[in-house]
Amino acid sequence: MGANQMVINPVVIRDEHAYVLVDTGMPGSYGPITELLTQAGIDPTAPHSIILTHQDIDHVGGLPEFKGKSLDVYAHADDQPYIDGLKPMIKLSEEFKKGLIASLPQGLASAFETAFSGKVKNVTRLVSDGEKLPFGGGLIVIHTPGHTPGHISLYHEPSKTLIAGDAMVYENGKLQGPNPAVTPDMKTALESLLKFKAYPVDNVICYHGGLFQGDVKTAIDELTESL
Repeated sequence: MGANQMVINPVVIRDEHAYVLVDTGMPGSYGPITELLTQAGIDPTAPHSIILTHQDIDHVGGLPEFKGKSLDVYAHADDQPYIDGLKPMIKLSEEFKKGLIASLPQGLASAFETAFSGKVKNVTRLVSDGEKLPFGGGLIVIHTPGHTPGHISLYHEPSKTLIAGDAMVYENGKLQGPNPAVTPDMKTALESLLKFKAYPVDNVICYHGGLFQGDVKTAIDELTESL
């Protein structure tokens, strides 16, 4: 889906009981995401939880609209204070934030400000590295810091799918490391990619770039050889 010409790839995992949404897009993404859910035969109002791969605005921005209808919001402890508004998001300047709020419809602007004011608890469940979440037959949390301190990726066991978040991007037909311009600790981010080698991966979904199906092991070897 596009938001300000940026194409993003949130992921939904569902079973017969419920669904879980991984990342919520920019503020205002609720409508387009729920429309896509409906097109996929998923009732957006069905029981669901939210997993946030990290604190960046294009991942948590839609949270205020989704949160009131969700069972739980999962995130890593190292990003939780930022998602709960107890600390300013590390890549969201005050100037950009003000401009963003000013561009939103009044009700949404107010909801956004409240959600990240530090007075509201957004994250209800903390996840840790290696934890297996009970979604879609098994979803393993992989702590992949560097892009943000609490960045996580997710491995869906039944389909051998890696949900990379922003740990990697898929661009020009190639898997690439995280975008250096918005990755404060590039060395740690590349070291984090080594964790993916422990999993048999057939598919990678990058939040920026979408679905990659190919030789993931070789791609990661190439990305991390500088280490």
